[in-house]
Amino acid sequence: MSPQALTTTDMPKLKLLAKGKVRDIYALPDAQDEDKLLFVATDRISAFDVIMENGIPNKGCLLTTLSLFWFEKLAKIIPHHVIAPSPSSCHDADTSQAWESFPRSLDEYRSQLEGRSMIVKKCEVVKVEAIVRGYITGSAWSEYKKSQTVHTIPMPAGLVESQKLPKPIFTPSTKADQGEHDENIHPDKVKDICGAELAAEIERVAIALYTEAAEYAATRGIILADTKFEFGLLPSAEPNGKAQLILIDEVLTPDSSRYWAAATYEEGKPQDSFDKQYLRDWLIANGKKAVDGVSLPADVVEKTEEKYREAKERIMGQGQWA
Repeated sequence: MSPQALTTTDMPKLKLLAKGKVRDIYALPDAQDEDKLLFVATDRISAFDVIMENGIPNKGCLLTTLSLFWFEKLAKIIPHHVIAPSPSSCHDADTSQAWESFPRSLDEYRSQLEGRSMIVKKCEVVKVEAIVRGYITGSAWSEYKKSQTVHTIPMPAGLVESQKLPKPIFTPSTKADQGEHDENIHPDKVKDICGAELAAEIERVAIALYTEAAEYAATRGIILADTKFEFGLLPSAEPNGKAQLILIDEVLTPDSSRYWAAATYEEGKPQDSFDKQYLRDWLIANGKKAVDGVSLPADVVEKTEEKYREAKERIMGQGQWA
C-alpha cells in the first residue's frame, strides 16, 4: 500500500512564514536560529498554476533528496543555503542519522519533517527565475514558431521541436509574488531588477550550473533539456562588505527541470519527460486544465509518482533516501 500523501503540515508551535505550491516555510522555534528557516517539501502538486486536491505520495521526499544531491555536486560552482541535513547525507538510505542534525525542538514533528525538510540560511531572495535552456521545447518552442525568438532573443532559422541549441541560453523570468504569474523577460532586463553586475553574475553562474548538471546527467542516460535556478544574497560579515550570491530553494528536481531519456530522444517532436507532464496531459485530455478542485484518480497519482521516482533513481542510483 502506498503511503498517504502529506499535503498539509500542522506544526502549531512553529510560525508559518509562507506557503507555496509545494513548500511550507517556517521559522525555527529557538531564539539562536533567527537567521535560519525551515523548508518543508509537501506532497502537493500543481499544474497550470492550480494545486490539485490530492497529492503524490513521497513526492516531497524525492524532491528533497534530489535537491540535496545536486546542492552537494554543484557546491564547487557556487555555495548553497542548506545547513541541515548535510547534503552528503542524501547518499545514506538511513534518514535517522540525518535527522540527528536537526534541533531537538523539532522532534515532536519528526513524522512530518524527516526526509522532506531542510534547515537553510535566511537570505534576501533575488527576484529572478534563472532559467537555462539547452534544447528548444515547451514555451520556448511555442514562441519560436511565432517569431523565431525565445524570450525575444533572436534564434537561428530552421530549428525543430526538441532540437539541441548551439549553446545553452539564459532565458529569465520575473519571480512573482504568491498568487501572481511569472513573466518571461529578455536577459537584458535582469539588470533593471538587480543591477548590471549581479545580473551578469547570475547569468554566468546559471549557465555554468546547467552545463555541469547536463554533462553529469548525460552519463546517467538523461538529457537535461532545461531548468530553473533561484538565488539569494547573504549579507557580508564585514560592515561594508559585498553580499554573497548563493543557490537556494530547490535545484534540478522534476518540478524545476525537464528531463528526457537519452535512449528515446528524437528531435522534431515532443519528448516523454520525467516530471508532471503525464499529469498535465491527463488534465488536458479530460478538460480539466486550469480548473480548481481537481481530485486525481489513483492511476494518475501512481503514474506521476513513478515518473518522479524514476528521475531520482536514474540520476542518483537506487537505495538512497526515499
